[in-house]
Amino acid sequence: MTYQSQIRRQEAMISTRKARKGWASPSSWAAAVGVGMVAFGLWAGVNRPATNIAPYTGEIGGFAFSPFHKGESPQTGDYPTTAQIKSDLTLAAKYTHNIRTYTVEGDLGQIPALAQGMNLNVTLGAWLDRHPEANAKELAKVVQIANANPDVKQVMVGNETNLRGDMPVPELIADIHQVEKQVHVPVSTAEPWHVWLKHPELANSVDFITVHLLPYWEGVPENIAVQDAMHRFQEVHDRFPNKRIVIGEIGWPSDGIDIGAARANNINQARFLRDFFNLAQKEHLNYFVMEAFDQPWKTSFEGRAAGYWGMFTLARHQKWSLTGPVWNHAEWIWYALGAALMSLLATMALLSRRPDIRLPGKLVFAALVEGFTSTLAMLLMNMGQTYLSYSAAAVWAGLALGQGMLLFLLIADNFDLVETIFGRVVKRHYEPIPASAGTYLPKVSLHLPICNEPPHMVKQTLDSLAALDYDRFEVLVIDNNTMDPAVWEPVAEHCARLGPKFRFFTLGKYKGYKAGALNFALRETAPDAEVIGVIDSDYLVEPDWLRCMAPAFNDPAVGFTQSPQDYRDNDGSVFKRMMFWEYAGFFHAGMVTRNERNAIIQHGTMTLVRKEALLNENGWAEWCITEDSQLGLRLFRAGYEAVYSKKSFGKGVMPDDYTAFRKQRYRWAYGAMRIVRANAAALFNPFNKELTAGQRWHFVTGWLPWFGDALGLVFLAMGLAWSLGLIFDPVRFEFPIALFMLPSIGLFFFKIVQILALYKNRVPCGFMDRLGAAVAGLALSHSIGKAVWKGLFTNKLPFLRTPKMENAPALVQGLVMAREELVILALTWAAALAVGFGHHWATLETRLWVAVLFTQSMPYLASVGVSILAAMPAKVVKPVALPAPKKVRTVVFHPAAGD
Repeated sequence: MTYQSQIRRQEAMISTRKARKGWASPSSWAAAVGVGMVAFGLWAGVNRPATNIAPYTGEIGGFAFSPFHKGESPQTGDYPTTAQIKSDLTLAAKYTHNIRTYTVEGDLGQIPALAQGMNLNVTLGAWLDRHPEANAKELAKVVQIANANPDVKQVMVGNETNLRGDMPVPELIADIHQVEKQVHVPVSTAEPWHVWLKHPELANSVDFITVHLLPYWEGVPENIAVQDAMHRFQEVHDRFPNKRIVIGEIGWPSDGIDIGAARANNINQARFLRDFFNLAQKEHLNYFVMEAFDQPWKTSFEGRAAGYWGMFTLARHQKWSLTGPVWNHAEWIWYALGAALMSLLATMALLSRRPDIRLPGKLVFAALVEGFTSTLAMLLMNMGQTYLSYSAAAVWAGLALGQGMLLFLLIADNFDLVETIFGRVVKRHYEPIPASAGTYLPKVSLHLPICNEPPHMVKQTLDSLAALDYDRFEVLVIDNNTMDPAVWEPVAEHCARLGPKFRFFTLGKYKGYKAGALNFALRETAPDAEVIGVIDSDYLVEPDWLRCMAPAFNDPAVGFTQSPQDYRDNDGSVFKRMMFWEYAGFFHAGMVTRNERNAIIQHGTMTLVRKEALLNENGWAEWCITEDSQLGLRLFRAGYEAVYSKKSFGKGVMPDDYTAFRKQRYRWAYGAMRIVRANAAALFNPFNKELTAGQRWHFVTGWLPWFGDALGLVFLAMGLAWSLGLIFDPVRFEFPIALFMLPSIGLFFFKIVQILALYKNRVPCGFMDRLGAAVAGLALSHSIGKAVWKGLFTNKLPFLRTPKMENAPALVQGLVMAREELVILALTWAAALAVGFGHHWATLETRLWVAVLFTQSMPYLASVGVSILAAMPAKVVKPVALPAPKKVRTVVFHPAAGD
């Protein structure tokens, strides 16, 4: 049966299935909608409101009042206008009759005057720091304003001045006494409870004690935070029983990092304050809530939580009601619906292409897509409640974009997983049966480029070609850039002994590397040859290769055929065993799936190409270091079909050490990026119809994991830089929110599970070999990432020939080979441990960040481990015995260099 008849028969079977089930099959809709409903239920469960918080119906005792709006900050000298201040005073007056200010800078000194007629009592604050002249001006202005405005009932000289270390206690006491002498109202200063206990002389100098009780900063869990605050209050009261005590700040943030057992969110803020309000009302406590409005300008020096203490948002919206249920994210339903819709569209768009996927596969796919999209939606939901400067917004937008790319990568990998494992219909299977008598067999010109290859290895390859069970073929051996005649002359002599079908050319120093040699061979090809074959110098081919694959060209639509790369030296070291199965995964799983949409990757060995098509495409691309893959994509753009047989027809040898293994993959990744750049319009322009949707999908998503490796380098660099901030400046540098950290951890484990599942389903190896293949692939991540960035932005890379049949280096050289990865591994682990111990492993964010760093280090650990394994002694590979060739007269041809 010809290839064309095989395909027609399979397409007829598929058409029958389509007619019976329809592309948008009911089971696909059931899976997508059912998973969406379950996900929506989970959203509702996670975001259910807190209904067990005691309501509060009284008046709030007082507000800490900082009326800065968006873009305003005392650090930059941008102060609120009088109109903004008056609007905020009007809002505050609806809930309280007392406010406390912190400074009289700018128009903030007009607050008492603006508050007149609003029934607001003002505790006027003077800000003191390490600048005596500024302090003197501030105190003079406070005295003047306090004496001029009858609604000023108390004066506060400094706020946490001693806590910050801005002023020694004796100087602060002197300033307090100075103000006491000039105003007619009580005077105090504000400090946390422990400062009052440590400095009784400070308590003796004030008219009343103003104490700050903020248990969040002390890592106290919310469920006992009010009791803890009251315990601290009582300690101060017991120490100074004759002093009136005002709680100058008490509250809980609605957002921020975990500190010990303290969790910052809307519900905890509402519970803490409602419980405290009820207690304060019962105990007749004087207090100011920290604070009226969110003040994100504080985050630059106090951390993220400092911007979220307000009962109102920066936009002056009430975060929660004093009665009734409280949500952490009241708007969750819109994000849940958005995630469900996005998931439904992505799920059905892909499942409609493969209605034959079994129901369990559809459920797995829909569930994973829903999980990925929900994670992104939750991230966006959290971003929507975060105050961002322009620079921070740019960083977050970049991170969100990265998460979006991870989402696309995960969906693509997920679809590849389920269609490979759960797909039931094979559309383009080619069964390589030797041609029967009477089948037309085209003449094949086999091209064997060599460069400084060991002569004995090339002669083995030539002997295997001489044994081909095929009459109409020729072999052209093209040696270029081999300067030592002792290397190429034995090959030339061997070609002469093999007969007229074998022709040898030595080109000396020749441009174009492998592609240049192949283009030279194309010009020397026999005129009656219809098919060009390319094999590597180390491959021993099966006698029936051409008889099985060449008949595919009887279909004029076929442009090239490809057989798997396979290897014969898998009986040596653990390193080679890992490589062997790492290679096998692509040809047993990836290429089979790609073949379903006529989108395979062409490789420079065991491939046959229609000569006419090759000539129409102007031969091999000498600008591209992966000229084989570039040619395959060009042939697809020209409308040709490819034939892939998963049967192995030839076996070569693998790289002998880690350096060679790494360089080989570096070259492949670099070349792929050059191909992406050269074919960008065909790959990304939806109006360009040279490629089918399936071809575009596989070429983009097939190389997407390599882009993921490139992004991994960026994320690792950012992670290490941020870790330095967490270690040396933990106030300014906070841990990213958990939703930014979880996807990178999840992606790593998903990739491992995906590889193990694909291998179990498609690759005939045991669990340890699957694991070894995963580790070997992981070890290449760093090299691939570097190659991607270089391939995207440079145009030159020397052809890196992969060494074959060379002795393995010593163990010490194994570490040397991976020295770059070893250094990065050490830095990453050092950063992880320093962050963990520096933050006492106290919070979920700490542990997650350390987990992220360790996850990011896994490719580097794999690199070092694989490099060491590569250095271990290997068994000697037994030589393969082949039939002796017939002795016939030959002619050796030596063209001039550059011919």
